Formats: sequence, structure tokens, C-alpha cells
Amino acid sequence: MADYPLPIPLFMPKTELIIEAGKTEQQYWQDLWHYRELFYFLAWRDILVRYKQTVVGVTWALLQPFATMVVLTVVFGKLAKLPSEGAPYPILVFAAMLPWQFFANSLANCSNSLVGNANLISKVYFPRLIVPASAIVVGFVDFALSVTILLGLMAWYNFVPSWRVIFLPGFVIIAAIASLGVGLWLAALNVRYRDFRFVVPFIVQLGLYISPVGFSSSIVPDRWRLLYYLNPMVGVIDGFRWAILGDDFNFYLPGFVLSLLLLGSLAASSIFYFRKTERTFADVI
Repeated sequence: MADYPLPIPLFMPKTELIIEAGKTEQQYWQDLWHYRELFYFLAWRDILVRYKQTVVGVTWALLQPFATMVVLTVVFGKLAKLPSEGAPYPILVFAAMLPWQFFANSLANCSNSLVGNANLISKVYFPRLIVPASAIVVGFVDFALSVTILLGLMAWYNFVPSWRVIFLPGFVIIAAIASLGVGLWLAALNVRYRDFRFVVPFIVQLGLYISPVGFSSSIVPDRWRLLYYLNPMVGVIDGFRWAILGDDFNFYLPGFVLSLLLLGSLAASSIFYFRKTERTFADVI
């Protein structure tokens, strides 16, 4: 029996597409996992764009924190002669530069992420939370590169970190939560009020001096120390120093707990506000 091609039906069977009200809201967190490939793509694209057509490439991620560390060491360590908690002053400073630089870079990338992806947001549905979350990955790359400077400083000064360094990944996660918490607020506000693109550099510049980056938080008088920890980055920075410097660092546990509570509240409120305003992004942006 000869084989003949099957006839093509004139009328194809119809496929029904049912759109249910509120269905997107119910499966939003599942969609975050389903769109994970978009997360990887956006993160990889941001990494490539950051270092594309640069003369020294990823070396920029090393030059900026190293130069800042040198300046802060000279000003606070040599001129002001502030205490170094028993560790070499450059290591004291760079142990704080790691979380601060990660926070500053992530904040800058996260706050402008929605506006920078306006064409994508206005045309296609996907959980918008993916955009600012993927922007933080660039901060992780810079952080990983900056760790090599800290290792070099330890080798130069023959400094051996304590066993507490095993807790360092946990403090990195806390720094990421702090970056995402503030970044989501600024990203959502930047969509409606473009003035916030000028606020971020001001926050980063001011925060560098009011946070204990160039000095130890132990120099703050005891009666003001708990109030000083209302800056959540103080707890993050002290956590890094505690993990790296070990017993040499005076760790203030009540202030650290206060910082964790503030970071938790900040992260929860930022997610709530972001989800509340997310449905209007495509119309406003």
C-alpha cells in the first residue's frame, strides 16, 4: 500500500486560553523560578556591559577599593592615629571596604535597573523582581575580585585570620539582603520619581563617612553606640571585621542584633512596596 501524505484539515482544532483574574498574583513566586533563565541572562549581560570596551577590564574592580583603602588608611590611621583593634590598619579598613563596596555597587546597579530595562518591562510580562535581583550579581563579581586584595594584604602583613572566618559567607548574605532591601525601595521609587537617580550617589558618598569604614565602631562612645547601629551597615561591617580579625575586634552584640532586626524590616517593607507598585511599572516607565 503506497504511502500518501495525510490531508491537512481546513479547520484546525481551537485551543482555549483561559485568563483568570488574579492568577498572576497567585503564582508570582513560582514564576520567579520559571523565569530563572531570564535572571541568568540579565546578570550575565550586566557583567559583560560593565567591563566591555575598557582598557584594564576587571582591574577597575580592584583599583577603586584599593585606592579608597589607601586614602582612608592615611587619613584615619596615619594622620588621625585612630586605633586599629590590634590588626594592621589597612586590613582593618579593607575588611570594611568589602561589604561597603558590595553594598554601594549593588545599590547603584539595583536602583537604576528598572529604568535601564524600560523596553523589556513595557513589552513582556515577567516578575519584575528579577531585574533588580539580577543587578546585584555584578556586585558579587566585584566582591569576589576584591577578596584577592584582602588576601594580598594578609600575606604582606603575615596576618592569619581566626577560625571565625568560616562565618564570612553568612555575613555576605546579610550584606546582600541589605543591598536588595534598600535597592528595591530606590528602584521602585526611581520609576515614578526620576530625582532618585541623584539621591543614590549622595547616599553612597555620605554613607562612606557615617559608616565605620575608615575607622572602628569601637571609638563611638558607649552611650551613643546603640544609636549608631541604627545605620544597618554598621552591623554588617562589624560582622565582617569580627569574622576576619577574630578576637582582636571588639564585637558589640546588642548593636548587631538591632542591625539584623532593622535589615529584616527593611527587606520585608521593600518587597511589600515593590510588589504593590509593580503592576504600574509598564504604564509609568
